[in-house]
Amino acid sequence: MNIETNSQHSIDFCMLDYPCSYLPDQKTRMFYRYMRHADKTLVTQLIQRGWRRFGCYFFHPICAHCDACKSLRIDAENFTFTKSQKRVMKKNRDTLIYIRKPGMTQEHLELYNRYHKFKSETSNWKYTPITPQHYYENFVDGAHDFGKEVLYFIDEKLVGVDLIDITDDGISSIYFYYDPEFSRYSLGTYSLLMQIQLAKQLNLRWIYLGYWVDGCRSFAYKMNFKPMEILDGFPPLESEPAWQPLPEIADTMKDTH
Repeated sequence: MNIETNSQHSIDFCMLDYPCSYLPDQKTRMFYRYMRHADKTLVTQLIQRGWRRFGCYFFHPICAHCDACKSLRIDAENFTFTKSQKRVMKKNRDTLIYIRKPGMTQEHLELYNRYHKFKSETSNWKYTPITPQHYYENFVDGAHDFGKEVLYFIDEKLVGVDLIDITDDGISSIYFYYDPEFSRYSLGTYSLLMQIQLAKQLNLRWIYLGYWVDGCRSFAYKMNFKPMEILDGFPPLESEPAWQPLPEIADTMKDTH
């Protein structure tokens, strides 16, 4: 691990190459910046340039021989619901939603582990139960005044947790997990529709969706939320990010979210 102290406020480092989760037979390397006291303005600038956040760690890929990861953002201002998305909204008409500062309870941990166990059985994910420390470092710490969690309840049962950042120009999707027993409610799709609704209410234009890798089925659901823009690379803070309208991609991937 190579660590460089940039200033008294941040530490830059990168991990050694490890197997890529998105492309078989590829290696990936992540560049990290640890910032204990990042403010909303800086977070906005980083998210606009393709960075992601887990806890106090901001990161983006720096793979040596691959640039397949592109950043996506939904144009919430001009988004209109499709017929299938309206059906998802109708299915969840009795789902209760609470937005608050991120927290951690035993209920959170059990739901997170239940979701990952399910994904290990259905999508070949590697499964390791999360520890309270790991959960806190990734999803609670570093939220400050911009990080929120959206809790979803059906029949008074916690069935979904959506971690987001509310930035100056949009909402950054960090992570969503749900109870597999409630898959019929299409909670993954519903959570993104709720982010779009929230962005409209707050007069924020963008939903930052993270990365897109062409051909990776894990990202198939993202193509169901057009119009979108795409960003190639990770421009420095000194330059403006050159977001472009997403070119038409053949709709060969169906919604699996």
